[in-house]
Amino acid sequence: MASPLEKARQDPNSMKARILAAARMIFGQYGYNDTTTRMIAKEVGIDISTLYYHWGEKQDLYEAVLADVGDEIQQELNEIERHVSGQSMVRRLETALDMMCDYLFSHPEVPNLILFGYFNKTQHGVTLDIKMTEHIANIAVAMDLAKNKKKVTIQAKARILAVWNTVLNFISGESFFRPMLETDREHYIQVVKETLKFILVPAFTAEK
Repeated sequence: MASPLEKARQDPNSMKARILAAARMIFGQYGYNDTTTRMIAKEVGIDISTLYYHWGEKQDLYEAVLADVGDEIQQELNEIERHVSGQSMVRRLETALDMMCDYLFSHPEVPNLILFGYFNKTQHGVTLDIKMTEHIANIAVAMDLAKNKKKVTIQAKARILAVWNTVLNFISGESFFRPMLETDREHYIQVVKETLKFILVPAFTAEK
C-alpha cells in the first residue's frame, strides 16, 4: 500500500500534495517547534480535521517533509554526478557549485530545514541527519575525495561539510547578507557562486 508521501508524489494536485507543499514551506520558515498544524491548514485553506485525515499528527507530516527533501537532494546530487563524471576536479567543483546553488536558491526552505535540524536539535531531526551522512559520502566520491562511499575519511567528510555549510549559510542568510552587499537578488546569486569558486576550487585542487 502506498504511503501518504508516495500518494502525494503521484498526484501533485491532490490535497495530500497541497498540504505537503505548504508544510514544507512553513516548517522551513519557522522550524518544527514554532510551526502548528493550524498554520499549515490555514495556508492550504482547509480545516484542521482535513489535515489530520490526510497526514495524521504534526510529527508524521514533518517526517514526510524531511523524507521528501532528503530524496530530492539525493536526486539533485545524482544529476550533478552525471554532469561532472570524467571531468577535471576544477570543472567538477565549478559545475557542482553552480548546480547546487541553483537548486537551493530555488528551494530556500531546504537549507532552512537543514539548518534548523543542526541548531534546534530535537528527536524530530533524526531522519534528515541520517540522509545527510549519505549525501556527504556521495559528494566525497563524486569529488574524488574517496574511492568508496563506505570508506570516507574524517578529513574528507570535514571538507565536504565546509563546502555544504558555506553554501547553506549564504542561501539561508540571504535576507541578512544581501542588504550588506547592496545588490539585487540576481547579482547576489552570481556573486555567491563566484565567491564559492574563488575560495573552494583552489582549496580542493591545491594537493592535486
